Amino acid sequence: MCQVTLVIHAPDYRVKKDGAKSFEAVFADGIGVGYAIYPNDINNLNPGCIVVLLRKDRKKRRAEGRLVKLSPTGNWTKNGLQRYDVHFEDRRGVPYKSVNFNRCGVAVIYSNC
Repeated sequence: MCQVTLVIHAPDYRVKKDGAKSFEAVFADGIGVGYAIYPNDINNLNPGCIVVLLRKDRKKRRAEGRLVKLSPTGNWTKNGLQRYDVHFEDRRGVPYKSVNFNRCGVAVIYSNC
């Protein structure tokens, strides 16, 4: 069975530059705000999928949980990608391991496919 993992990035510089939510705030309430996700990945991201929250800057942190839902925000990137709020539960801190993101600060990883 194919395992799909959504990885989202919450770096400190975005908090200061854009007013984005911090890693700690996303971890606390389980809602990552405004992530652009490619259309070909949306249909594969279903409730129960693993969500990884990363902060790759000087204070490296990683947490994991389970996807509850993706909510379209109604906002789009300049290149026409829909932005989504990522709701996830059962959050827990885990040892740090890096992941390479696409230019939107997101990675979708397919395992055992």
